[in-house]
Amino acid sequence: MPRFKPPPFMKRAGDAYTPELTWIDPDKASIARVYSYYLGGKDHFAADREMANYAESVVPGVTALAMGNRAFVQRATRYLAAERGIGQFLDIGSGLPTDGNVHEIAHESVPDARVVYIDNDPIVLAHGRALLADNRTTLVLRNDLTRPQDVLTEAERTGLLDLDRPVALMLGGILHHLSDSQDPDGIARRLRDALAPGSCLVVSHFCEPDSARFPEDAERARRLQAAFLERLKTGMWRSPEQIRGYFGDWHLVEPGVVPLNRWRPLPPDAKSLGSYTMPPRNENLIVGGVAVKP
Repeated sequence: MPRFKPPPFMKRAGDAYTPELTWIDPDKASIARVYSYYLGGKDHFAADREMANYAESVVPGVTALAMGNRAFVQRATRYLAAERGIGQFLDIGSGLPTDGNVHEIAHESVPDARVVYIDNDPIVLAHGRALLADNRTTLVLRNDLTRPQDVLTEAERTGLLDLDRPVALMLGGILHHLSDSQDPDGIARRLRDALAPGSCLVVSHFCEPDSARFPEDAERARRLQAAFLERLKTGMWRSPEQIRGYFGDWHLVEPGVVPLNRWRPLPPDAKSLGSYTMPPRNENLIVGGVAVKP
């Protein structure tokens, strides 16, 4: 693959900027960078913007799905730290840093909370390391959800996480980027089984609505999945039953697995992180929940 001149956003990684980043294919869209674009970030290439705009043109409102997912993760993080006192977080598929990261929200309630971010995009690694250079309680590692044992081993090896104590496992908007052949259910099970009682699991996932009850939403989901698979080669809309299966026999926190807008929403006039509410047309297209290991 030919080298290219690194754009400013790659150079902003500072001391974490490394030569291998110049081997990234700028013509291939990245999930992390597309997501960053939807959230108003600046760390993306033309291919990422093209993919994001294409999906938005196919089904207007897809940008709101990314924003709604981010708000849900923020509310779930605040709940886990403030109400359950969780002090360890493993965030897989964390994406590029933006305002209201998991460690920032966790530290509001648990100042010494330890957070390990996992992502397979080298740009995420570079930016995360630059951002967290002076942070002794938070790290970002390059690894892949499809290798759950490697993820767990490396996360524990950092010394930040003790898997014999409760951990919050964050799988926000990542399992839907695994195909059925990659066995997302088995991956979720292996991760759950490795965690101690009292651990918590956060999952958000693209949802395929019941076509009999919500025919228009089901058609929107079908068109979005086709767009994602065409351009990103990933992105699966699964049934509510399949998504609930990722939690296994863990105890779901009220209100259960629901459209993200309905998971412990903040008052409409709230200005805190996590207060964003998606337009109603998107409500049935992405769901999430939090569960506790008995």
